[in-house]
Order: sequence, then C-alpha cells, then structure tokens
Amino acid sequence: MRYPLLIRNKIFTLQDLQKQILRWQLFDKKLVFTNGCFDILHQGHLEVLSQAATLGDILIVGVNSDRSVTALKGPHRPVNNEAFRSLMLASLTIVDVAIIFDEDTPLELIKAIKPGVLVKGGDYKIDQIAGAREVLEYGGEVKLVPLINGYSTTALINKIQRL
Repeated sequence: MRYPLLIRNKIFTLQDLQKQILRWQLFDKKLVFTNGCFDILHQGHLEVLSQAATLGDILIVGVNSDRSVTALKGPHRPVNNEAFRSLMLASLTIVDVAIIFDEDTPLELIKAIKPGVLVKGGDYKIDQIAGAREVLEYGGEVKLVPLINGYSTTALINKIQRL
C-alpha cells in the first residue's frame, strides 16, 4: 500500500528524531511526549492525544513495538502490527511524530528526547510513569489526562469476543 509522503515522513527513527529536535529547539518549540500500544485506536486514545497536543508545539507519540506489546499484554497481542499502528497515529493531524520503541517502557526514549511535557492517561499515578522523575528533574512537566470510562482496547476485544 502507498501512503502519502506527508504521513510516512511523520514516522521517525530515534536518530532522525534527535536531528529534528535540534531544529525545533532553534525555534523554542515545546515538545510533548506520550506513549502507548495503540493497538486498536479508540475514543480514549483520541482524548489523551488531543489534550496532549494542546500542551505544547510538537506532539511526539512513542509506540510500543510488537515485541513489547506481547511482553506487556500477552501472546495474543498486538492485534495490529507496529508498522500499521505507527502509520495510524501518523495519519492524525494532531500527531507530529510517531516513533516505535522496543523496550517495555519508554524510559530511554524519554531520556533521549527530553520533552517539556510528559503526558499519560489518568489511570496512572505520577510515580508509576516511566520517565516522570527524569522529566521533573530537568524542569519539565508531567500531566495526567482524565480517562473516558468504558474505552480501552481490552474492553473492545472482550466485546467482540462476546459477539
């Protein structure tokens, strides 16, 4: 399948993202980072992403690799592969960058990016968020976005299995 260059160019490697971050820093752009599996994109994801996008100039979304999703969620996940999940996120106008990471947490990615704002859904507490301590130590912010009840990939999968 061919996708517009505009979408494909929003999917970065870490090396390319680090070069782009240097360009954004020249213009004092505020970087916002969030992450997740984004296995089946749903309203809850869109709420977190849209609120995160309002907190700065550039929204960077870390996407768990297939290997890390399986490690976190079990052998029947992910439903969609990492290439499609990152492409789906890059297709959203509110997302500036999608980047796949292979670790179980995005800690190393967060350390490399040094976002001004780290965002997660309200099902977390700040001390449970990978990278929160590091972001706060260098003067960044950690924000929690309230969840919309009833929206989760697991809930969607369970609903489909009951049909």
